[in-house]
Amino acid sequence: MVISARALNRATLARQLLLGRESLDVEEALRRVVALQAQQPASPYIALWNRLRGFDPAGLDAALADGRVVKATLMRLTLHAVHVEDYRGFREAMEPTLRSSRLGDARFRSSGLTGDDADALVAGLRRYTQKPRSSAELGEWFEKRLGRPLEVGAQRMLRQYAPLWHAPTGGPWTFTNRLSYVTAKERPALGDPQAPDESLRTLILRYLAGFGPASVADMAQFALVQRPRVRAAVKALADELEELRGDDGTVLYDVPGALRPEEDTPAPSRLMAMWDSVLLAYADRSRVIPPAYRKHVTRVNGDVLPTLLVDGQVAGVWRVTDGGIEAGAFHPLPEPVWEELAAEARSLSAFLTARDPRAYARYDHWWTKGVPATETRLLPGD
Repeated sequence: MVISARALNRATLARQLLLGRESLDVEEALRRVVALQAQQPASPYIALWNRLRGFDPAGLDAALADGRVVKATLMRLTLHAVHVEDYRGFREAMEPTLRSSRLGDARFRSSGLTGDDADALVAGLRRYTQKPRSSAELGEWFEKRLGRPLEVGAQRMLRQYAPLWHAPTGGPWTFTNRLSYVTAKERPALGDPQAPDESLRTLILRYLAGFGPASVADMAQFALVQRPRVRAAVKALADELEELRGDDGTVLYDVPGALRPEEDTPAPSRLMAMWDSVLLAYADRSRVIPPAYRKHVTRVNGDVLPTLLVDGQVAGVWRVTDGGIEAGAFHPLPEPVWEELAAEARSLSAFLTARDPRAYARYDHWWTKGVPATETRLLPGD
């Protein structure tokens, strides 16, 4: 079966709850979308605001506070919010990548520590972080354990490798820049040589249910794991997957029965969060980001700006300013689309005002440096 590029786009939007806001609780929504990028504290909240009807951020506050949703370094070596029941499998799937990238990083190697040293330190960290510990407390613990200060970069690599969750530190988005860590209550089997491959198969099935159909390259990009591992997992899952072809001949895989709307299904306009997963979940990002716009959205240091999603494709960027949402379109948009974006802006402004009226303000320098918008409008917040 051949599936068109536009139909792939609609499959992604349907599975990511972006064809229409749905009435789900936070936990069910998170399981549906697999994981939410969370290196910027506001982003999981804005991502769910885009996807859920009448989203109450207090629901996510509560789920994070009582550990039903956890925040940790996982796919693509970045922070994600995931359901607690998914954490162990996702972390086991990521073990080879996290170990090689974090313990192989020059910042860790320059400390003189070995992989065996790291394993011993991780075992101690698990005990020490039975209750939340700040970055400063961990630094003191490393110094006491090693008998010397440990460089900040090496500490960071160890924190990212160790199975630690970020502990809530306060409002308005549950986490602040006062980082705190607690040992993962769902303990991944890091010493089990079978666990990574078994769990990668689970992660791939979850990924395809939330983002498919997708290629081996897409799966590898989503998690940032080696393609040979993905190919082996796909081969092992052959009886559970359906094979398709993209209109360019690319082999794609999917889970049978997953949503695949018609390609002419209408897609509402959205104001997407920074680093929203749909922008990062594929090797071929043209599914959502026109190639000509990719460098406008993903900046040189990796920042992925808040975007305008129009007819399922990135069409510009937005930021909060005094009086509303400033939207910059990369190409001319019809007036009805601007009206739809204006309605979204009113809703988002009200949502942010109750929490943090200037979310993402620290990234305004990208607009100062210039965003190549064809048209810019201030969409009033009331």
